[in-house]
Amino acid sequence: MAEALAGVLPIAVGIIVVPLPIAAVIVILFSPRATANGFAFLGGWVAGLAAVGGLTLLIADGSRVADEAGAARWASAIKLLLGVALLFLAYRSFEKRLRTGEEPAAPAWMSAIESYNAAKSVRLGLLLSAANPKNVLLVVSAMTGVAVAGLPAGQAAGVLAVFVAVSSVGVILPLAYSLLGGEGVRDSLSAWRTWLVANNAVVVAAVLLVLGILILFDSLAALVG
Repeated sequence: MAEALAGVLPIAVGIIVVPLPIAAVIVILFSPRATANGFAFLGGWVAGLAAVGGLTLLIADGSRVADEAGAARWASAIKLLLGVALLFLAYRSFEKRLRTGEEPAAPAWMSAIESYNAAKSVRLGLLLSAANPKNVLLVVSAMTGVAVAGLPAGQAAGVLAVFVAVSSVGVILPLAYSLLGGEGVRDSLSAWRTWLVANNAVVVAAVLLVLGILILFDSLAALVG
């Protein structure tokens, strides 16, 4: 179990630093019912991660990706393809970076977030965690690694729970800061949001590049070994 945790934690950290979900929860914290909407977004985010991760584990278990002899070679090949996909998305994200002289612009949907209620906040959390292709690839890559490790169902569920908790830190921190930060919270959050929107493409590209390389080499080692 410790080895499986060590394999998924770098991916969880990668999800933490992806800017868009953090920027979204910051915008939600400017809505009329900021705290309720913030916790609703967090609930949707956690549910989405858990759903994608749990479904991946169920499919992998039914497909018998690992047995007493070790991981199935086709499972390692799928993990290799996931690594390649992450590298491709890293390239695509880097291509979308701001050029010199360009002004950062928030996504169109972000301008409507300040008017959201709790139900819409939950839905947004679900979409950003379970319907964002980059995020889904990261979660599937992490849980494929857990499945390949051949853990019992209880231990695999425990690894998933830790993964979801760590992956949610980036969403939890702005919410906690808004509750405990005192004077100047709104100004600080606004500055964070501006920086995150401006640097989203470059940060995402860097995260996907590093994680794609790690997953690629890990799967290659399993295939060659």
